[in-house]
Amino acid sequence: MSSVSQLAANDLQQLATDIVTKAVKAGASDAEVTIREGDEFSTTVRMGEVETLKESGSRGMGLRVLIATPNGHRVASTSSSDFTPEGVEHLVNGALALARVTSEDPFAGLADTSEFGKLEGDLQLYHEDVYSLPTAERIDLARRAEAAALAADTRITNSDGGNFDATTGRKAFANSRGFTGEYRASSCSISATPIALGKNGEMQRDYWYTYARSLKKLETPESVGAEAARRTLRRLDARRVKTQQAPIIFAPEIARSLIGSIFEAASGDAIYRGASFLAGRLGEKIAASSVTVIDDHTIVGGFGTSPFDGEGLPSRRTVVVERGVLTNYLLNTYTARKLGMKSTGNASRGLAGNPGTGAGNLFLVEGSTPPEEILRNVQSGLYVTELMGQGVNMVTGDYSRGASGQWIENGELTYAVQEITIAGNLQQMYQNITAIGSDLEFRGSVASPTLRIDGMTIAGE
Repeated sequence: MSSVSQLAANDLQQLATDIVTKAVKAGASDAEVTIREGDEFSTTVRMGEVETLKESGSRGMGLRVLIATPNGHRVASTSSSDFTPEGVEHLVNGALALARVTSEDPFAGLADTSEFGKLEGDLQLYHEDVYSLPTAERIDLARRAEAAALAADTRITNSDGGNFDATTGRKAFANSRGFTGEYRASSCSISATPIALGKNGEMQRDYWYTYARSLKKLETPESVGAEAARRTLRRLDARRVKTQQAPIIFAPEIARSLIGSIFEAASGDAIYRGASFLAGRLGEKIAASSVTVIDDHTIVGGFGTSPFDGEGLPSRRTVVVERGVLTNYLLNTYTARKLGMKSTGNASRGLAGNPGTGAGNLFLVEGSTPPEEILRNVQSGLYVTELMGQGVNMVTGDYSRGASGQWIENGELTYAVQEITIAGNLQQMYQNITAIGSDLEFRGSVASPTLRIDGMTIAGE
């Protein structure tokens, strides 16, 4: 085995550093390298039989080079899965050849050396047990989740399957200004998607899942199947409602998309392009006083946690909205320079290309009201359990999406609703948040408690 291949197998961080050195020696003013490797397992059991079984491993490296010019830098990137010495040489030469023909950019460049760093200590991102189960036991977890859903009610007659998935990954990063870092992460999940038959012959499906960094933190397959069945059954015999304005309650798994929209609108790319309704609004009140939104990359064990961002800056906690006031944009080094500001440690990246902007653990701080009480306080309104389509305009804030859910009468869920559209404008919707639940739970990197929003239009019959 060649020395480069040995490094690829045994020390990705050293390999990343070596490639950076080669790029600088070959003519780059600055360079940075990302190397990733990982394993994935996935199985789907449908009606008790294994339908799919996939297991794969991958490894790749990406190089970004910068060549200084009188007016900034020329920048280019390449990526490869060829870790041989010849592959590395081709990676370096290709990136430099591309950089020499790109346009100068006055804002391009690595962060200042003083800005690099990483969180120390165990962030509990990686657990060995994720890959500890034999294949037969992984399949059994998926089978048990589906079986629990099918056994819940005679109206559940079919299934889109039970699933078990597991991933492990390792990332190394190095640049020419002295930063090197590496970390590992793992995750696993169980899900079920049953199909139910209504009294008029219509079919409905829904799903539920559990997701964790360790097998020990997964909910039982039986509880996942039972919850998936409950969610499917409540969709049966759905009706349309008349077009009207009424309070809308967003279930937590749906409300998180509204919090994700705050991230999109506050990201540096959208701000410097003027493609966001939040451009130029730092320090202004953009939401109800009860609304505080935080992007935290430091939560131990969090799904959006990492010791450093995509450029080697230390992960941090950023308050985006505090008591309704927009306090920060979310920036990488490039967008920060464009706006005359400092990076918030939100750089994200794939193997190739320039850094983008990514969230960590993004969440709306929970309130003190139990979700059951939020429901009880609605005389007539909609409880949204599903959104469809992509009808969100980040420039204007206009919001229009297909929806389904449950109709609320006198504080209780009464019947299923479908084939409707809910519409409003995010600028007013955030201001009209009138209740925030106490049920914040992370089932991914973006989370929200139950939300009530007044003043939206429900378009139906």
